[in-house]
Amino acid sequence: MNFTRWSARLPGTQRRAAARGTEGSVPAARGEYGPRPDQPADAAGAPADAAEGPTLEDFTVREIVGRLPGLVALVHGPEHRIAYVNDAYAAAFGPRTTGATVADSCPEAEELGLLPLLDQVLRSGKPRTVKSRRTQDGGSYTVTCLPVDSPHLADGGVLVHAADVTDHAEAAERLRASERRHRETAVTLQRSLLPQELEQPDDLRIAATYQPGGTDAAVGGDWYDVITLGAGRTALVIGDVMGRGVRAAAVMGQLRTAVRAYARLDLPPHEVLQLLDGLAAEIDASQIATCVYAVHDPNEGRLVYASAGHLPILVRDEDGTVRRAADPTGPPLGTGGWLHTSGSIALPPGSTAVLYTDGLVERRREDIDEGVSALERALAGATGTPQVVCDRLLRSLGVTAEHDDDVAVLVVQHPARKGADAELFHNAALELLGGVEAAPRARAFASGVLASWRFPVELRDLGVLATSELVGNSLQHGTPPMRLRLRRTDRRLIIEVTDGDDHLPRRRRAESEDEAGRGISIIATIASSWGSRRTPGGGKAVWCEFALPD
Repeated sequence: MNFTRWSARLPGTQRRAAARGTEGSVPAARGEYGPRPDQPADAAGAPADAAEGPTLEDFTVREIVGRLPGLVALVHGPEHRIAYVNDAYAAAFGPRTTGATVADSCPEAEELGLLPLLDQVLRSGKPRTVKSRRTQDGGSYTVTCLPVDSPHLADGGVLVHAADVTDHAEAAERLRASERRHRETAVTLQRSLLPQELEQPDDLRIAATYQPGGTDAAVGGDWYDVITLGAGRTALVIGDVMGRGVRAAAVMGQLRTAVRAYARLDLPPHEVLQLLDGLAAEIDASQIATCVYAVHDPNEGRLVYASAGHLPILVRDEDGTVRRAADPTGPPLGTGGWLHTSGSIALPPGSTAVLYTDGLVERRREDIDEGVSALERALAGATGTPQVVCDRLLRSLGVTAEHDDDVAVLVVQHPARKGADAELFHNAALELLGGVEAAPRARAFASGVLASWRFPVELRDLGVLATSELVGNSLQHGTPPMRLRLRRTDRRLIIEVTDGDDHLPRRRRAESEDEAGRGISIIATIASSWGSRRTPGGGKAVWCEFALPD
């Protein structure tokens, strides 16, 4: 601010007062001393412009600045010595001694960040502003420093103006607090709807990570789940509701609950998504969601999956090669009018699958496929436990606590077992050709296999009885081809019979005079769990499980 040019624009007395260092003053009314010699008077002897009232000429700079509600101070020299403070400044921070330095006499200077600001203005000759600085008394001020160029300030000066923005700052803080509470509510709801503890299947090792977006981002609707289906099969789910806040989290919770319910039907993945698609439209037609539903069967060594507009599953083989599942097999949930289909990708022993939401790979001004490629490169070098892989992927993709989007990652490992660990996992299968000899052959086969697996006699007898009932049910109600499969893990014995008929058995109460209908009831009584499902090609599988003794 050029003080000379500024004062030159002031007419009359103000300009002369400014030239004297703003020490002069002018009375408010001219009548006290009469008109100026150079001013014409009217007939009554009053100045010609008296009827117009006071003008800017009637006030000195000191009077004008002194009456401002803003806090004003004038300092000069490299030591920032005080030349003037107005009444508002003195009322806010106390009177200041003329000639004292700001550093010695103005404790508020440090709170407001005033000293470095004065140095910058004096050095650069350009105005500087700091916004909403809080002082110890609880007030908040926005401070602007303007350079002053005046012959009366040979070593340079700075005009300091501080505006009291306490009310605005407090309102902004209340708004931020309200937003924080809203976000914390959404995060709490989101986390409560996610699995508190992941199910750990016998044949897989699984870990998951959910990280909400940074404090400035609204919480989204990312979710994941792991659902054991029985007979060693596991459903893996990950999804993303395309919305923000509590509403998105609530929709996510409904979809996750529905997925668990549909999974109990043990339907193919595309049929689960078909049901979920209709439900999503009923829940909220404005909320679009993506989802991948995949099923792992240890007997097949594959992931059979269906995708509703979600990003592709990635699989890392034991040698570090990363494969990408085929493109999504359908549009996002809630769009309707689309028949989803299932695909599959191999998951052999030693491999790792990664399911994730777009927050992990999507970046502004970057194609999302580039993010997926970056994830592939990161996965190729990520080894260790599933949780370690989760953490490494987040670091490699630059996901921090300040990340601007929610991120969910589900890592699934199919371990390659060797040595003593491998001895705990066995499979045995027998093709049943039908006829009267099928049941005895199945019982003899089961007895020999269970004995070779060194099961206790009681468990072996229960296994043979369950085999007999399952095979008998298949012989009576099913059609060829028939197959008996026995499987042991480190935690359970699984017995499964498949045939070519798609009629699923159900448990019913058999009357005393009935000659049949007790097989499934017997299975349900002696086994830890049982179930049935339709198989590709029009057949069915009926299975039961026994928990192994510790």
